[in-house]
Amino acid sequence: MRKTPVLYVIVPCYNEEKVLSQTAPLFLEKLDKLTKSGKILPQSRVLFVDDGSSDNTWQIICALAKRDERCIGISQSRNRGHQNAVLAGLMEVKDWCDITISIDCDGQDDIDVMDEMVEKYMAGFEVVYGVRSRRKKDGLFKRASAQFFYRLLRWMGAEVVYNHADYRLISAKVLKELAEFKEVNIYLRGMVPLAGFKSTSVYYERRERVAGKSHYSFSKMLGLALDGITSLTIRPIRLISAAGTAVSLLSFLMIIWVVVQFFMGKTVHGWASTCAIICFVCGIQLICTGVIGEYVGKIYLETKHRPRYIISDRTYEVPEEK
Repeated sequence: MRKTPVLYVIVPCYNEEKVLSQTAPLFLEKLDKLTKSGKILPQSRVLFVDDGSSDNTWQIICALAKRDERCIGISQSRNRGHQNAVLAGLMEVKDWCDITISIDCDGQDDIDVMDEMVEKYMAGFEVVYGVRSRRKKDGLFKRASAQFFYRLLRWMGAEVVYNHADYRLISAKVLKELAEFKEVNIYLRGMVPLAGFKSTSVYYERRERVAGKSHYSFSKMLGLALDGITSLTIRPIRLISAAGTAVSLLSFLMIIWVVVQFFMGKTVHGWASTCAIICFVCGIQLICTGVIGEYVGKIYLETKHRPRYIISDRTYEVPEEK
């Protein structure tokens, strides 16, 4: 039987001044309930990670930290994206806690699922994924694109949990192994399964945002999808090789057909077929070059070994042992 854990709730925030004042009390209330029920220790905390917000998000976090010692916060030097913000929080507390639960601050994820997550940890699981049971609140396009993306990742050979975002419990044991993953282009939804360890899922229905609007534009979602594919699998490169082989074979057969037609005196002067073939081959070449260029760009960024996040401010003093 495991000992009662110290829990750190990791909450990434980017321009969430309209939401934070409403959801922060909910996180603290959940800590109270978990502590009173004996599921977590009183040393448990909520860590807010300001991802370079341009509004008053950081000021609100500082005010929360002054009012309640269970609220602590770190601020990134600039906006570095949701995945890097979550990673910054996880790495910040990996030596202080037994378990972490990462959750967005917009109030869409069911906070009561945390009870079940902690129970799964006590039952022996090191990772517990929060999985959406359905997507009724999403629009048709978002629902269809999300389903396509998860299926595409699976087909590409990446190990991801269907309908799971970044609401998950991770034990300190797993966090210490994740710290050894040094890549700059990160996709936590794929990295956590790569670490292995015993895992399970809990299911919930996502709600509407408490306030404000989502900061995840279509371009950001597309960029996240691209990072997920290029950081987890090289199958696109292999598909290019297969496509190149197929096109080369077709071209070779076309050459034989043209030579046969020439000697049979059946050639017809024309530009339509020639233009069609040239456009097709050139299009394939440009697509292949683009995919290869994306991977080369990722390699270029990885070789620089730039930090994945830079913490510019904290609401607390870093303990000496850290």
